[in-house]
Amino acid sequence: METVVMIIMALVVLMFLLKLTFLSRPGQVAAAIVAGAFVVSSYGSAITQSRTRIREWLQMPSLMLDTSVLLTVDVAFQICFCMLMASAVGRTLGRKERVALAVCRWVPGIMIFPVLYSLLVEVVFAMPGADFATLGWSVAAAVALATPLLARLVELVVPERELRLELIYLVGALALALGIVATVNGRTAAAGTNAVEWGALGAVMALALAGAAAGAVIYRIKVKKSKI
Repeated sequence: METVVMIIMALVVLMFLLKLTFLSRPGQVAAAIVAGAFVVSSYGSAITQSRTRIREWLQMPSLMLDTSVLLTVDVAFQICFCMLMASAVGRTLGRKERVALAVCRWVPGIMIFPVLYSLLVEVVFAMPGADFATLGWSVAAAVALATPLLARLVELVVPERELRLELIYLVGALALALGIVATVNGRTAAAGTNAVEWGALGAVMALALAGAAAGAVIYRIKVKKSKI
């Protein structure tokens, strides 16, 4: 479980940095300041945590469900941003779409805050005996300085905007899938069975055939209209 969580955290950081590349330099600096301010405000709580408590959190289904909801909301913002940016290439966006795009653009990530909190806790564990206030301010300064620099590095490595959009979409989808795995946490929703539910199977097949038939009809209608 810890491995899955670490992978999700790495994907969240990557998605956050990719999203920052679509902000202006002042926007990137503002996001870095907000991230640093969060670290400073949370070091008082981070010093009270322990590795045992964190392991217990990872085994709590209710907490993992809440985290999965936040991850879903975060990924929804990023995927919505990708779809609206792609739509803006081929046509002019409507007023509501432009507002939605502006909102999604200025939400670089929600899950980055739990990741920063986890980073701060790990630094506190790695430096026992150090002054907690100094550690908090040092990590905050490092985060504030590294955030725009890493965003710039990502922009240099992947200069194509379209490719960065695709990466945001793919990274978000992968993070969401791993979030579902973390939510299940090794549990199965139902016991296995060897019996075949013929009624359910028939209903699925009927829906699939109906969808295929509807698609074929719509395709033929569009082809005929294009020939007229």
